[in-house]
Amino acid sequence: MDYLLQLAASPGAWIALATLVVMEIVLGIDNLIFISILTNKLPVQYQTKARRIGIGMALILRLGLLSLAAYIVRLTAPVFEVFGQVFSWKDMILIAGGLFLLWKATTEIHHSLEPKAEGESASAPGVSLGFAAAIGQILLLDMVFSIDSIITAVGMTEHLPIMIIAVVASVVVMLVAADPLAKFINDNPTIVMLALGFLIMIGMTLIAEGFGAHVPKGYVYTAMAFSATIEGLNMMSRKAKRKKMAVQGQVD
Repeated sequence: MDYLLQLAASPGAWIALATLVVMEIVLGIDNLIFISILTNKLPVQYQTKARRIGIGMALILRLGLLSLAAYIVRLTAPVFEVFGQVFSWKDMILIAGGLFLLWKATTEIHHSLEPKAEGESASAPGVSLGFAAAIGQILLLDMVFSIDSIITAVGMTEHLPIMIIAVVASVVVMLVAADPLAKFINDNPTIVMLALGFLIMIGMTLIAEGFGAHVPKGYVYTAMAFSATIEGLNMMSRKAKRKKMAVQGQVD
């Protein structure tokens, strides 16, 4: 109790908490985009349930990994070397996760570009994924992003209560934002392609990190923000054109 009171009275602890909460939320954006796209392929009645289960598992996984924080940090120790390139368990997990993201995003893009059979609605493919398959894929990516999140937390502070609060806060934000984000993606088909492009970029970043090429997260999120801004302007332009055409139709 005295330790917690001392921690609460420390300005440095509050600064570390605020910084780490923001970092954890930013790191959770990748996971949330993936969960939203994946669950939108389920039947409507299962989508919210799958999102909550997926995010709930992310919380359980991250809190569980926090209890093994000392072991998680050791995942960065070299395991083997190939042609002068040293690989750790973290590197291999990042590479595997990146390859999975590339495969999943490419598959989804290919599926979106396939011509629809006559009489098939655009939303028909959205129910092609099984509930168990969706949860399994979410759990796989939860593991990759959770390890990255925990290593970030351990690197920023040595206080476990701060790590736990930051992780819980980030997952709560994900839980609150999941349904609105999924609905927004579902209502705007062009956003799906943009989000899949984000997943490809994130997958390439994970693979690069696994091979030892550090990619500053600021560059990645700046590119994502710029692309999202351009797409937002395109959406506003399309909406204005539809409104103008509607007004002209009423006048005629």
